Amino acid sequence: MEKWLWVLIGIMGMIIIALSVKIFILQKAAKEIETAFTDRLITDTNTLIDISTGDQYMRGLANAVNIQLRKLRAQRHRFMQGDTELKNAVTNISHDLRTPLTAICGYLDLLEQEDKPETVKRYLEIIRNRTEILAQLTEELFRYSVIVSNEEKAVKEPVAIGSVLEESIAAFYTALNERGIVPDIQMPQEKVMRTLDRSTLARVFSNLLNNAVKYSDGDLHITLSGTGEITFANTASTLNEVQVGRLFDRFYTVEAARKSTGLGLAIARTLIEQINGTISAKYENSRLSICIVLPDT
Repeated sequence: MEKWLWVLIGIMGMIIIALSVKIFILQKAAKEIETAFTDRLITDTNTLIDISTGDQYMRGLANAVNIQLRKLRAQRHRFMQGDTELKNAVTNISHDLRTPLTAICGYLDLLEQEDKPETVKRYLEIIRNRTEILAQLTEELFRYSVIVSNEEKAVKEPVAIGSVLEESIAAFYTALNERGIVPDIQMPQEKVMRTLDRSTLARVFSNLLNNAVKYSDGDLHITLSGTGEITFANTASTLNEVQVGRLFDRFYTVEAARKSTGLGLAIARTLIEQINGTISAKYENSRLSICIVLPDT
């Protein structure tokens, strides 16, 4: 009786060991599929998922995942090709629009030099205004298409953030002065240095200052902290939280903005992301605050 009991115990032990080995193999295969699947999603490669186990069920799971990966890869390639073609088309169209717009502006200059009735002068002023808006939209559309296509070469170098900010504010002196805006600027005494493309940062500051000219009620507070956080804040009673939440959307415009194309802040967000920074906007008590964070990498 004891002999059969020991045999039964031995058989049960072997079954437990076999099941433990089976579970270990299945866990290893599942981990291999998880790791390989994550890698295939991140990297653009034609390599499919392969596992070390010969278990038919796990290999069947790997094959099913591979089928979906092939479909996902094909869709990704179609999307990337279509996206590239669209960006190139937008770039070419916006570039081609420059020539006729330049010619129109030239003829308007000639017409304004001629003697003409007051009615004609008024019509020409309207045409000039609309042409300038169209020219601005075309220029920003061209810049945006170039930026998102990464066709501009970024030159990274140590940059003093405060110096670029001061130069940008000085360049906007006339525009700010016309709106009666005197910027209140706060900067630390120590230089805040970051390694990035200087022209990219200058363009971001320019777009944010242009945004302040559009929306400010007459004030502008600019703060640079020692941690690389830059805040542009101003009273903007014509805005609301919904509008502020969409300020970074492409082609979104607020009716209160003069000659707005809806691309300035979208460009700023794209540029900030290219230099590994973040940008956000909030609206509290009728004040618009746009905050940029440039981490010290």
